[in-house]
This record gives sequence, C-alpha cells and structure tokens, in this order.
Amino acid sequence: MSKKKLGIGIAAVAAAGAGAAALTVKNHNKAKVQKDKAAAEHAEYRNTERGKHEKNSKGIYYTNGNYEAFARPRKPEGVDDKNAYIVGSGLASLAAACFLVRDGQMPGSHIHILEAMDIAGGACDGIFDPARGYVMRGGREMENHFECLWDLFRSIPSIETPGASVLDEYYWLNKEDPNYSLCRATVNRGKDAHTDGKFNLSQKGCMEIMKLFMTKDEDLYDKTIEDVFDDEVFDSTFWLYWRTMFAFENWHSALEMKLYFQRFIHHISGLPDFSALKFTKYNQYESLILPMVKYLEAAGVTFQYNTEVTNVIFDMRDGKKIAKTIECRVNGTEKGIPLTENDLVFVTNGSCTEGTIYGDQNHAPNGDAEVRTSGCWSLWKNIAAQDPSFGHPEKFCSDISKTNWESATVTTLDDKIIPYIVDICKRDPRTGKVVTGGIVSCQDSSWLMSWTINRQGQFKTQDKDKVCVWVYGLFTDVPGDYIKKPMKDCTGKEITEEWLYHLGVPEDEIEELATNSAVCVPTMMPYITAFFMPRAKGDRPDVIPDGCTNFAFLGQFADTPRDTVFTTEYSVRTAMEAVYGLLGVDRGVPEVWGSVYDIRELLDSSVKLMDGKSPLEINLGPLNKLKRPILKKIQGTVIEKVLRDHDIIKEGML
Repeated sequence: MSKKKLGIGIAAVAAAGAGAAALTVKNHNKAKVQKDKAAAEHAEYRNTERGKHEKNSKGIYYTNGNYEAFARPRKPEGVDDKNAYIVGSGLASLAAACFLVRDGQMPGSHIHILEAMDIAGGACDGIFDPARGYVMRGGREMENHFECLWDLFRSIPSIETPGASVLDEYYWLNKEDPNYSLCRATVNRGKDAHTDGKFNLSQKGCMEIMKLFMTKDEDLYDKTIEDVFDDEVFDSTFWLYWRTMFAFENWHSALEMKLYFQRFIHHISGLPDFSALKFTKYNQYESLILPMVKYLEAAGVTFQYNTEVTNVIFDMRDGKKIAKTIECRVNGTEKGIPLTENDLVFVTNGSCTEGTIYGDQNHAPNGDAEVRTSGCWSLWKNIAAQDPSFGHPEKFCSDISKTNWESATVTTLDDKIIPYIVDICKRDPRTGKVVTGGIVSCQDSSWLMSWTINRQGQFKTQDKDKVCVWVYGLFTDVPGDYIKKPMKDCTGKEITEEWLYHLGVPEDEIEELATNSAVCVPTMMPYITAFFMPRAKGDRPDVIPDGCTNFAFLGQFADTPRDTVFTTEYSVRTAMEAVYGLLGVDRGVPEVWGSVYDIRELLDSSVKLMDGKSPLEINLGPLNKLKRPILKKIQGTVIEKVLRDHDIIKEGML
C-alpha cells in the first residue's frame, strides 16, 4: 500500500467526520418537514434509531442529553393494570425492572423476575464459595460515556453510603483514584515488554484499519476479521492490545470489530495504558447487582428463583405477534403462566456464561466437573422457531471451539507471591487503590494469558492480606509454556503454576507457591464470545421485533443500532429501549455517544495509530508540492488551530 494512499485514507476519515457533522445539522433542519412522511413510511412495528428528534412507531425516541434526560416522564396510561414478566435476572433484566419502576411508574408488585438459578446477577457475578474459594468469571470495563448505564445508576441508592447513589460512589472513587497501567505487557517471564504506548502498525496495516472503518455494515455481513486484515495488523502491538482487552479472535466478526472501533474511537489514545477505563470498587455483583436487587425488593418486585423458562408461545394474527403463554419449569415441575395482551414479557435471549464449567484447585473444569445451565439458548431456539423476526441463535451457539475461553480466580494466601506482582505492576496490591490498572498480557504466552488485579479487597468480606487475581487465556486448546497441557485440561493449581512462571518466579519455587501460597478456581465458559461470531442482519432480533405488541428481547443478543456488545452499556440500553417502547414512556433514550462524528477524535486517533506521526509527514509523492500552498491558505484560521491542537500541523510545517 503506497504512502500516498495512506495519506488519502487518513484524510478521508477526517473528511467523513466533518461530512457526518454537516449531515446531522442538515437532517435536523429537515426533521419537521419529513416527520409526517416518515411516520407514514414506517407505520409498521420497528426498532431503529431513526433520529434523535423523532419518535419511531414504537414510541422510542433518542435524546442527545438535554433537559429531557432529567425530566420525570409522565405516568403511562393503563400501567396500573399491567403485569410484567422478566425472564432472567442479569444486568439487562434488572435494568428493565428498574426502568419499569422508575420511569414506567409500574407498581413493583406487578413486576415478576423469573430466574433459573438461585441467585440474581447472570454474568455479573462474584461470590465466595466455601468449597472452592473466591470466584469471578470476569470483570467489567466501563467508561465515561456509558450514557444509559449512568442514567440508571444515578437513581439506584448506595448500600454503603447514606444519601448517595451508586453513580455518586463510582464517580468519587474514580476521580480520587484514576485508573492507568504502568505495565501493559510482559515477555521473557515477567520482563516489561516495553510496548511504551506504541501501536507499531505499518502503513499498510493502518490503511487496512481505515478501510474497515469506512466500510458499510452490509458489506461486512458474515465476514471475519481475517477477511479484512492480514499480518500487517495481526503482527502489530495494536492487535495485542485489542484482542487481549476485548477478547477478539481472528475468526470473529469483522462487523463487530468495525463497530467497536467506531464506538470507542475516543479511547484509541487510552488503549495502551487503560487510562480510558473505570472500574467499580468491588466485584460487579456487590458493586452493581446487589444495589439493584435491594432497590427492586424495596419497590415490591418479586423474584422467583429456580424457575427455568423454556418457551414463550405467541398468537400471530393481523400482522401482530402477541405473547400468550410462558412455559416454565419451577423446581423441576412443568408450569404455564397465561398472559393477556395487556401483560408485558421481557426475555434475555442467549447468554455468554451459559454452561459454565467450574473446576477447583485440584480439578480441571472438565469431565464430571459441575456445569451450571439456565436453558437460555434452548429458550431462544424455541422462540425463534415461531417466526424469523426472532433471530437465528444457531449463528452464535453452534461452534464452541470458536466461542470459548477460560478464566480463573487466583487468591493469594500469604505474602510470598506479592513481590513478583509488585515488580511488574509497580504498585502494592494491598493498598485498596488501583493495582494493575487493567490486564497485563503475557505477550509470549502460548495460552495468550492475561491477568489483572482490581482494587482490593474485591469482596467486602475478603481478608485484607489476601489478593484476588483474575487470570484468563484466549487459547485454551494448546499446551502451556511451563505446564505442557492445554489450559482447559489444567487444575487450578496448574493454572497458578503457569501464571507464576510468566511472573518470573524461579522454577524450583513454582510448585511450592502454587500449592501452599495460593488457591485457584478455574471456570470454562463455552459461549463467552458467542456474540462476536460473524453475523448478518436479522441474526440478532430487534429489541422489539416487528409486530410484537407485548414482548421484547434484552441483552447482548438483541440488536440495537450503533452500540457494541460485551458491555454493561449494551445490556442497559436494550432494557431502556424495551421498556420505553412497550410501555410508551415519554422520555428519550440517550443517544450512543457520537465520538465517531467528532472531527477532533478522528484527528487524534489518526495520529495515535501512526505512533505520533502526522498525515502531513507522509510522503505523498507529486502531491507533496500542494502541502505548503494549502497550509498557507489556512494559516491564521480556526482550521489551523484545530490541526495544531491535534498534532496534524507541527512546528516548522508552515
């Protein structure tokens, strides 16, 4: 790829941002004129982000954060006569219940949460298992512009600080103790890899990323990342950052990769050191889920555990799809819940943690290990069999060799491992403040192992001298570098040994420390990246599918425009859209943060991807002669200031 083409590609991205901004203004001016026409053209049931100033036919409209975000919505008509049944109790389901209470003003006693397990939280877990030890299957990376998430948690009372909300606590914590990493990756058994904030992308690699950025969604249907990138990207430090942070594999969806890049373009500069991220004080169950459960219980919402929903039966007539019966298994007994057209049903379809297999210190998560299931995939398949608008679950759950990875929670039992941790992350993990600041990736690990230590204690009851470490490996089916077995076949002790090896612990001390100075609980998750599988339009159903009058999908496998899966924001956004759409809540859903349309972010990310080089420093061949005349034309204008502020124009260029 020529330097000329790269320069043109960078300029094209910047121009696209400016063009998008201009189009937004133009469309806003035309909104009133087109309103009646749009309503006529889209009279059918749909769930799309048509425009921030217009409602769609399901009553959903979007706001860019003005006073609408703070106004209390009027009480929807007839809400006191409705019942809502919410299948599952993960983040999306609990958020839906909270929005029904807060914005829909539905009586709590009319809201029923049906959960297959014996505890709420779904994938947002964190628990002390007396038989195994502390268990965290994953963590949650969050950022400033999770608009729906923070809108929700501003209303959820803290269970630690009287008079404060969960959002208050979170804001104060991350302001006083900001997150950043002092070592992003290691090589050669614990040595700093000195990625030093560089992406190390070739010009051809940069151009491949820019091309993906500009590609239409429909041109990426069912394509993999391997279809759009080659070794120019895969051999770069950028790809190490990206795939370890977001858990993308080469065979995952190119469309999802593009959406991530656009959604988080304002964080490109923070990718190498995680300064863009924010974390909760405790594990996500205690920090996020438990306050929501307390809020809902106080409102009178009913939680029915050990209730596995197996199907929702629909009556299809007159172009409408009406949920009529919920079929479920309560404590092993088959039951049915009859529904009226006035009742509302919300279903979390699919689950990234479905079928989790739990090992322990001396047992691998395989064979006769405990497997926990909730029937999420079977439920979605049964619903989808009734109509194509309900999606295609088989696209996501049919090949666990491409959707699995394994995590493990290592808990230190004494202070013998601590010095090796401090050598790498340059912080004492027992201070209660930021430790690793995000994952540390072992760049030369055969498992592509990464590990992280969040603020300690991660559990409220945790011994202050113990440290909980979260470890995960993207490649579970290849032998390790110290333990010559695939990760999926390793006991907790063996996973700890492999981790200690990559920390730089002397080999003659590894087994003793793994046996007596730590305990480890491994968890194999067959569907953890199922939502990244290549897909096309319609594979994920709309939040409110066409024709549905009393039914909506929630969570990571429902489709909402522009936002990205595998985030807490996505779960809460689908919940807000579902509740507002079915109930007719008179309040705008916050728009997806629009950094992709911000010329400043586009300029910043272009320079960052090229490790600080300005597009104007690239040799454009014959076009080089045009640089100085063009720069002279903009000298002294606001355009020059913007380009200087974002390192496009540097000293000596004019």
